[in-house]
Amino acid sequence: MLAFIATRHFMLSAIPFYLAALLALAIIAIGCFYVIFPERMTGSFGLKPPAPDADTRAWLRLKGIRDIVSGLVVLTLMVTTDTRTVGIALLVLAITPLGDMSNVLGSGGSKSTAFSVHGITCGVMLVVGLFLVHVI
Repeated sequence: MLAFIATRHFMLSAIPFYLAALLALAIIAIGCFYVIFPERMTGSFGLKPPAPDADTRAWLRLKGIRDIVSGLVVLTLMVTTDTRTVGIALLVLAITPLGDMSNVLGSGGSKSTAFSVHGITCGVMLVVGLFLVHVI
């Protein structure tokens, strides 16, 4: 019985915690690509590629910085607070991919990218966040 309780606790707290770390590292990596190689990342967002000029690269780098900071917020909270706080942060930060998806759809961008990249990211962040705050 004790093994079952320990296994259940691991499933409900440790796995979502590690998934939160994986999400944070993934978004930091994506952000780094936007900062270092903005031209190569333009097609991955779901919008028509913009003009390849200095202004466009600057805007794309802003997206990269936003992503890096979002990931660092999650990682920082993971080492300084409890899992519930990390979950709350993920729930709040899930607004970002939801906004990205809405922007792509509202701008006539790729529906498949909007749902498969931004929509799934938002969904995963919500589920992991809800597990960490012990709602599900």
